[in-house]
Amino acid sequence: MTLSLFEIAALLLALSGFFGWFNHTILKLPHTIGLLVMALIASLVLLVVEKVFPALGITDTLQDAIAQIDFYATVMEGMLAFLLFAGALHVDFARLQDRALAIGLMASFGVVISTFVVAVGLFYLSDLVGVPIPFLWALVFGALISPTDPVAVLSLLKSINVPEALEAKIAGESLFNDGVGVVVFTIVLAIAMGTGGSEVTALHVAELFFVEAVGGAVLGAVTGWIAYRAMAMMDEHMIEILISLGVVTATYALALRFHLSGPIAVVVTGLLLGNRGARVGMSESTKQHMFEFWELIDEILNSVLFLLIGLEVLLITFDPSFAWLAIVTVPLVLCARFTAVSVPILTLSIRRTFTSGAIPVLTWGGLRGGISVALALSLPDIPEKPAILAITYAVVLFSIIIQGLTVKAVVNRTVDPTLI
Repeated sequence: MTLSLFEIAALLLALSGFFGWFNHTILKLPHTIGLLVMALIASLVLLVVEKVFPALGITDTLQDAIAQIDFYATVMEGMLAFLLFAGALHVDFARLQDRALAIGLMASFGVVISTFVVAVGLFYLSDLVGVPIPFLWALVFGALISPTDPVAVLSLLKSINVPEALEAKIAGESLFNDGVGVVVFTIVLAIAMGTGGSEVTALHVAELFFVEAVGGAVLGAVTGWIAYRAMAMMDEHMIEILISLGVVTATYALALRFHLSGPIAVVVTGLLLGNRGARVGMSESTKQHMFEFWELIDEILNSVLFLLIGLEVLLITFDPSFAWLAIVTVPLVLCARFTAVSVPILTLSIRRTFTSGAIPVLTWGGLRGGISVALALSLPDIPEKPAILAITYAVVLFSIIIQGLTVKAVVNRTVDPTLI
């Protein structure tokens, strides 16, 4: 049975509402984690029911509905723009500015370091467990799994208390490193597919980084400036909210059209409107309505996204031979994250002091989420895709559920309590 777009939206929102209610009243987990757990349990139950009672066809109907949703397009070309803008809108730019070097190193060199650590480890470990993955495709996996997910991370920060300096690093890195990660993923995928050939040189890579990252930042700054100057000329919160919606969609669409980094563009726009725009271009009433509106958008889209991650299990083929590969990949990704965090911080600590527990909290709090799943699903139909998709999903589930539920304990054990 083919469902219309409205019926699919109705299904997702209804499930989000029901699972959210059940989690709030029964499970009492953090909202987004609870939705993911509920969706995952429901998916697994449906798969079992399908095995026992194949004639019912319930699972087939839901699978057909979920299959109609292009997860990559939904996340990377739809939800992500609004989620990143909403997250950046609430971030204090002054805190980011004070820690710009640490954030910049972790969001750029950290992603590259993690990509290569994961690739080398997976290349040898996959051969050891009997599911060999060629080095170039291990590198592709390293690129898609290395960036922390801003949606998951910013959602996590709402539920725990961390020192301001550490919170700024976590939020800043997550907002910017996905843009870098997508560029790295694009380059590595082109090499793995054998496209571009000799064109993929160090100069070409540097040029791509500069054009996408810097170009995206400039675009976001320009559209953000235009938006807040327009807002400064009036005091009508409904129109100003409409302007914010327009600038987010237009900025992201322009970035995609001109092959710039859409994530970086909307983050810069959000930072500009949420800081200078809020001070100069908005009255207190408008600021309150603006922030409440985007907080609501953030909660709704977050709920639907985490629900989708849980439901995607219905479409993923899990070969039992991938089990050991998934088991060894989870600690490998954590080791790569530890390395990616430690190198920049230990290097910078020669000349400045960091919050106690910064490395363990940044390591354990570096959650992966929908972006990694979307990039894995976007891979072409190659023999390695099922294995890469399975281990991506394993890492994401471990990251969101296990790390997300225990990061508060890590903060309490490693951070000076007087700083919290």
